[in-house]
Amino acid sequence: MATHKVVKHDEWLRARKRHLAKEKEFTRMRDQLSRERRDLPWELVEKQYTFESERGTRTLSDVFAGRGQLVIYHAMFNPDTAGPHTPWTADAPCFVCSFWMDNFNGITVHLNHRDITVAAVSRAPYPQLAAYKKRMGWGFPWLSSLGSDFNLDYRVSFTNGAQKVDYNYRLRPWGLTEAPGISVFLKDGGQIYHTYSTYERGLDMLNVAYHYMDLVPKGRDESDSGATGWVRRRDEYQD
Repeated sequence: MATHKVVKHDEWLRARKRHLAKEKEFTRMRDQLSRERRDLPWELVEKQYTFESERGTRTLSDVFAGRGQLVIYHAMFNPDTAGPHTPWTADAPCFVCSFWMDNFNGITVHLNHRDITVAAVSRAPYPQLAAYKKRMGWGFPWLSSLGSDFNLDYRVSFTNGAQKVDYNYRLRPWGLTEAPGISVFLKDGGQIYHTYSTYERGLDMLNVAYHYMDLVPKGRDESDSGATGWVRRRDEYQD
């Protein structure tokens, strides 16, 4: 950092304006991409999924909570497959997924007022979800899909021991039974439609903390391991 170029204000301003032109171009491209995302075709959800929650058994329609749009964060948490090499444990979800859930916990009330419900879904039994949710102080709904095909159908849970899995729209080695993702649904006229799913780096735009890191001189300051190299559960940092 000490060897970084340092200039007078006028030169700094010229460089900033050159970069601003690229930022504006990116903003226009992002707006176009968002329009194209909204224009993607939908698929009808024909299977009847059920989940366990604090209110007992709920259908996918119930998870909308009276709103028309639903965003589900697929959180990696399966106690049956927890081990020394999984980012989740028998008692806690993936620590990186916890980072993402921290990021949207505080904004769900605002999204609710734009006809959007945000919920998390995991394969762990509901009592374990409720215990960890209390530990983190989260307010969003978090439901168990244990016994349902939901996670399998939306390509975030896999058969243990499979050499290659269908994740992020391609067959590839994964090595775990769970993967992170976001899926979006719309309810209209009594029908539910799946409109969008994204995985891996597609989740970056949903992490507010990363946007702040991208502003500062050191950036994300991550190694090739990404967030797994530094993120901890909020109450597990050492300082």
